[in-house]
Amino acid sequence: MRFSLAIAVGIALIPAMARAQAANETSRAVKDGGVFAAGWTGEVDAKEAQAGRTLKDARLANEGGALHVTTGPAVTYWKPSNVASGDYTVKATFKEPKFMALNDHPHPYGLVIAGSGLGGPDHKYLYCAAYGNGSFIVRGFGPEPFQLNGRRAQPNPAVHAASGPGEPVTQDIAISVKGGRVECAINGTAVAAYDKAEVTAPGHLTSTDGIYGLRFGHNTEAIVTGLTITTP
Repeated sequence: MRFSLAIAVGIALIPAMARAQAANETSRAVKDGGVFAAGWTGEVDAKEAQAGRTLKDARLANEGGALHVTTGPAVTYWKPSNVASGDYTVKATFKEPKFMALNDHPHPYGLVIAGSGLGGPDHKYLYCAAYGNGSFIVRGFGPEPFQLNGRRAQPNPAVHAASGPGEPVTQDIAISVKGGRVECAINGTAVAAYDKAEVTAPGHLTSTDGIYGLRFGHNTEAIVTGLTITTP
């Protein structure tokens, strides 16, 4: 009985230990950091900036038509000319070449839509991001952080999981705005969908129109290809 109880208590403590580990992990500066893709810019999260981190502590580079991102601080990248309005779908493929190579637990990467005021204190945007362990999140800034699918990443069988640390994993991510709905699809399957009224509620977005781009958690690397927008 005591042995079984000890096992149960140990298992119950694992999520709490993982959360504590995540909270204690700090962002590391990337060597030769900066933005090396024509027309692109970005911003690190407010907490990262308060800790003294800047865009030079992460790296975005155009390599043979692909966008190679390595962080550093948690960061959002965008190209001001990449604007979507009305009904549209933004999509891209993210390849994490070595799962958890820069961290000791999974970190997210994904797409941003509906960006406004980017680079300033009143920035707003929505993002859907995948983790290499088979989970995803849908969150945003309005300008304060808000969550749509809960406080923590949610597992979904559509999201690919790496076979282990150091192994590659690829995710196809798409965010669509159609009629009164906003949907995130990963690897061809809708993992989350919301009424537009919920996405544009007070403290969230002003509109689903705006700039689209990329969102990366801290200490993460992925190669992005096929960033495109389609309209009806």
